[in-house]
Amino acid sequence: MSNLINRYWKTALFAVVGAGVGFAYWRFIGCSTGTCPLTANWTSSTLMGGLVGLIAAPAWKKNNTTQDKTTEND
Repeated sequence: MSNLINRYWKTALFAVVGAGVGFAYWRFIGCSTGTCPLTANWTSSTLMGGLVGLIAAPAWKKNNTTQDKTTEND
C-alpha cells in the first residue's frame, strides 16, 4: 500500500487541485443562464477539472532520457 501511495501521490494531487480549480471556476465565473454544459453545474465543472488534472499530471513527470547538447559555432 505504501508503494502505491509513493507512486501515485503526485497524480492524485494534480487531480485534487484540478477539481478545486474546476469548482472555483464554477463558483466565481460559471454560467448564470444554465445553458453552458460544463459550467452550469458544479459537479460537471469539478469532474472536468479533475480530469484535466489527471491528464496534466504525466506532463510534469521527469524525463529520464538524456539529450545530446550540441553547440553551434558561428
